[in-house]
Amino acid sequence: MKKDVLISIAGLHYGAFEEKGESEPIEVITPASYYLKNGKHYIIYDEVVEGIPGTVKNTVKITGDTLFEISKSGLANTRMVFEKDKINMTNYQTPFGDMLVGIHTKEMKVDVQEDQIDVNISYVLDVNNEPLSDCQIKVNVRSVK
Repeated sequence: MKKDVLISIAGLHYGAFEEKGESEPIEVITPASYYLKNGKHYIIYDEVVEGIPGTVKNTVKITGDTLFEISKSGLANTRMVFEKDKINMTNYQTPFGDMLVGIHTKEMKVDVQEDQIDVNISYVLDVNNEPLSDCQIKVNVRSVK
């Protein structure tokens, strides 16, 4: 894969009181940088937060088909770890306050090809030890042609 890539991140969150068909997907497509180091895929991109000056620097790390991590720094600070059949806790710092976030990864599929990486994750999100929503995230990284 080339250094210059596009990353697409699409997410769905189903709250405790919503039906599966009622949630609207959220999708971000942005330019990013890619590199491979020690068998791990890294994707780095900046995220703009609507209504707040500044950015969040994001680093995605994909290790095989078992580990997906997102580290955020800047306006928000956290390290979210997704591992199939595991629960990972993290402190999520935002301009509005801190939250204790639990990520219960139920399913994860990683497909690495020459010019593209696809990741599909299904997980349950807790905030401050309270179940918040069932979630799905789809990540596509592809070389810029």
